[in-house]
Amino acid sequence: MPTDHAFLHGVGSRVRELRERRGMTRKALAREADVSERYLGLLETGEGNISIVLLRHVAAALNAQVADLLEPEPAASNVSRLIARLLQTVPPHRLEELILRLMRDFGRAEAARRQRIALIGLRGAGKSTLGPRLAAQLDYRYVELDAEIERASGLPLSELFPLYGQAGYRRYERRCLERLLAEASPMVLAVGGGIVAEGDTFDLLLTHCYTVWLRASPEEHMARVIGQGDLRPMAGNTEAMEDLKRILIARDPLYRKADAVVDTSGLDVETSLARLSAQLAF
Repeated sequence: MPTDHAFLHGVGSRVRELRERRGMTRKALAREADVSERYLGLLETGEGNISIVLLRHVAAALNAQVADLLEPEPAASNVSRLIARLLQTVPPHRLEELILRLMRDFGRAEAARRQRIALIGLRGAGKSTLGPRLAAQLDYRYVELDAEIERASGLPLSELFPLYGQAGYRRYERRCLERLLAEASPMVLAVGGGIVAEGDTFDLLLTHCYTVWLRASPEEHMARVIGQGDLRPMAGNTEAMEDLKRILIARDPLYRKADAVVDTSGLDVETSLARLSAQLAF
């Protein structure tokens, strides 16, 4: 059993990791959880004496359970372990039969998944630029999940967040994604960068869409967003670049769950589109 000091540091590290995955500043989390920034600072550095009630507020603001903050994520899910055990019991000469049976039973579902191309990644990676061009090339419909959320809520995101908070945004995100996935038409779907931090919603996306992580260097992410005339990343935040780097590091293992990765750093639109198309040559 870890010492009290080690336990507190473990909880603090987990809170900080979940916050950074969601791209939340300490101030934003304090506001959502209705706790002081000083409390969060002590909690994240392992120096605070944890109040279970306040920790419950923090967990709710992170869309997590208290248990998620007390224990690290399991290295492998129960499903993964069951599959590993199954494969160990299958004789080598029957593995081909197993694969053929899986293809027969699930091949049609996989074909449908590949008709839904989901582009993930932080703002500035090229989703809104490459998405419409890819959709036109494939003769698919292009959909931006954020636009669907605005349509469903009747509010622009700039008003939705202050009114409902991140938790409210995530609820609309899940509902809109479920509705889109229920449709049969092929699509290229661009989703918000933080969807990967919402376990159940991201699993839904991975299961029903062929996902591509559009990545770029932190400097290029920032330059592209500002180049589009959006100065919000820098507004009132002199440490915006460091925050961006921390978010990328925290989300890296989640983005890597995508079916394919396309690095758009230093590339023009046409070259990036060609690389993206090459990843979809099923």
